[in-house]
Amino acid sequence: MTAETMPAAFLGHGSPMNALEHNGYTSAWRTFGSSSPRPRAILVISAHWYVNFSAVTAMTRPKTIHDFYGFPDELFAVDYPAPGDPALAAEVAEIVKPTWMGLDHDSWGLDHGTWSVLLHAFPEANIPVVQLSINADQPFEYHLELGAKLAPLRQRGVLIIGSGNVVHNLRRIDWNQPDGGFDWAHRFDDAAREHLTTSPAGIIGVRDHADFHDAVPTPDHFIPLLYIAGLAGAADSMTAYTLGAHCPKEPHSDIAAASLPNPAVVPPDQTNT
Repeated sequence: MTAETMPAAFLGHGSPMNALEHNGYTSAWRTFGSSSPRPRAILVISAHWYVNFSAVTAMTRPKTIHDFYGFPDELFAVDYPAPGDPALAAEVAEIVKPTWMGLDHDSWGLDHGTWSVLLHAFPEANIPVVQLSINADQPFEYHLELGAKLAPLRQRGVLIIGSGNVVHNLRRIDWNQPDGGFDWAHRFDDAAREHLTTSPAGIIGVRDHADFHDAVPTPDHFIPLLYIAGLAGAADSMTAYTLGAHCPKEPHSDIAAASLPNPAVVPPDQTNT
């Protein structure tokens, strides 16, 4: 690591309601933002731009997308007016050649996987933000390799964030235990952590874990983690969800994350495909 190298991080964004709350997770996001070097721009791989192609947002003013339903009006009123960065979008497309990368000038923007964490980490919304789509047609190997290809951006002042969840199975939520977790979820989370802290480039091996299909019934929220693992592999470094970052403990660290509002309105997986 050099003084010019930006960190990278995987952030489990959880419920969109975290955007409005102050708890252990939002406190950690805020501390991550305040303790990181100020980036030239931020590149986010969000679970919620899960489509059938590879693209980067290339508009100067990305819109704030409220890609959910069944939540209070206050959440729909949230705006994160960060500028875009068409030059960075073109830079991404150039770096990952021969992988084809489309430039999206008007169809997407910043979805809640991006703004729900950034409004805590970088509340002034004055750093340019670009989103990279998750190509749903491609295997895990594609995303791990693409993450590694993005490594030069860290030397160019770009903070790279993967936003999703290691375990994401909304249909198996136990609404009577909002702060609890199933044994299978803990086992899989532990296995993913072991890979990330010892051999991040081998993270794809968790596909063979006995609890993989319970923890990852659809790949959209897990794939952003592969980008950070790919970056760690390219840096020949171990990582524990952040790469080259130090986050001291802050207030609210013992408060639980926001819950979903109603079990009757759990959104379907793979909404964007």
